[in-house]
Amino acid sequence: MEYWDGRFAYEGKIWGDIPSKSATLALSYFKDNSVRTILIPGAGYGRNSKLFSKNGIKVTGIEISERALEIAREYNPEAVFYHGSVLNMPYSNDLYDAIYCFNVLHLLLEKERTDFIKSCQNQLKINGFAFFVVFSEKEKSYGKGKKVEENTFESKPGRPTHYFTEDDLKQHFRDFSIIETGIVQDEENHGALGYHTHVLRYILAQKMANQENF
Repeated sequence: MEYWDGRFAYEGKIWGDIPSKSATLALSYFKDNSVRTILIPGAGYGRNSKLFSKNGIKVTGIEISERALEIAREYNPEAVFYHGSVLNMPYSNDLYDAIYCFNVLHLLLEKERTDFIKSCQNQLKINGFAFFVVFSEKEKSYGKGKKVEENTFESKPGRPTHYFTEDDLKQHFRDFSIIETGIVQDEENHGALGYHTHVLRYILAQKMANQENF
């Protein structure tokens, strides 16, 4: 919380106003499948949630940084935001048509990743969709820093990052019906550091009727 509050307080809209390419990709799929409600764990300051809200989808976001939430509530007043960790879900008893999760899963260690995905699955309606975006092993920072778990490195002290191969990502979502995986190259403005292109993996999966809540 301190790390992200500090970043958002100092840098504001860290990645600008343009939503991730993955959000645009997810929106297209959600529209085709009549998604009306989505949960966004790790909503940040709302640059992706606003895209969904503008297109008529009811958004609920969760964000650990109070400073990011201040920006998000002003930037996207149509959405409902909860303050807290994604590891403490649920924050309501609602079930959602879909979950869109951008660059959160790779910030968690193995057990946390497993628990988080189960929590997300529990908040989806039957046949609901999960669209997750994560760092890939093709990132320039892969392998840099202290190794803390398999394919997980502290590229910044105290902030481990897991880098997903395609097989690894599919294994994490083995309890879902996997629809599609792919690569997105996402350019972000890092302020004083300039523009940087991330090589991200995404997975689109569906909760099936025979998948009971945990």
